[in-house]
Amino acid sequence: MNAEEFLQRLKALRSPAVAKSHGNLAADEKDAILGVRMGQVFALAKEFMDMSLDEVETMLDSAIHEMRVGAVSIMDFQARSKKTTKERKKELFDLYIKRHDRINTWDLVDRSAPYVIGSYLLDKPRKILYKLAKSKKMSERRTAIVSTLYFIGKGDVDDSFTLAEILLYDSEDLIHKANGWALRFAGDKDRNQLLRFLDKHAATMPRTTLRYATEHFDKKLRDHYLNMKKEKTA
Repeated sequence: MNAEEFLQRLKALRSPAVAKSHGNLAADEKDAILGVRMGQVFALAKEFMDMSLDEVETMLDSAIHEMRVGAVSIMDFQARSKKTTKERKKELFDLYIKRHDRINTWDLVDRSAPYVIGSYLLDKPRKILYKLAKSKKMSERRTAIVSTLYFIGKGDVDDSFTLAEILLYDSEDLIHKANGWALRFAGDKDRNQLLRFLDKHAATMPRTTLRYATEHFDKKLRDHYLNMKKEKTA
């Protein structure tokens, strides 16, 4: 199993219609969209999940977006596997951080950060997330908050609220969405902490974040916080 074989399998699945509809996934003009449905990429990655990390890194170096989706998917499958050793999980973490320059779009981050980064850091210091939160690169800032989704699943919400506050007034809407996503699920675990966060920030926080964060509220409570935003901007 190697990167070249993965590419040939991908090419057999490409579709011009899918390439057109997935154009918005490109990181920049150098990012090539082959035209393979994401479900097909994920399924192929599962077949290749035992690939060596040297070959995975070769895939990350590809200009083809679906190759990089395949790479991070293989990393995710390995990080999730109960058969994966602690040593390999560290190698996966190290590769992600080392090659974050190639994990440079929201979908690549979301596909891999919770397990490759979040699960690895569950019982370890998390300073790296705060460093990433200060990065000039959107993808690195998104990794900081999206990685905490794994912590939330384990009932550990403090870093999610702290990082969401650090990133609250970010210039990128993709960060606003990720913050709202994390706040919503953190609130499912600790409603009182989310309410305190919203009492402090609802009037000034980005509307996108507020809408995502309050999505699981009943209408009355959700309208209360949305109206705080309206009153502040009136």
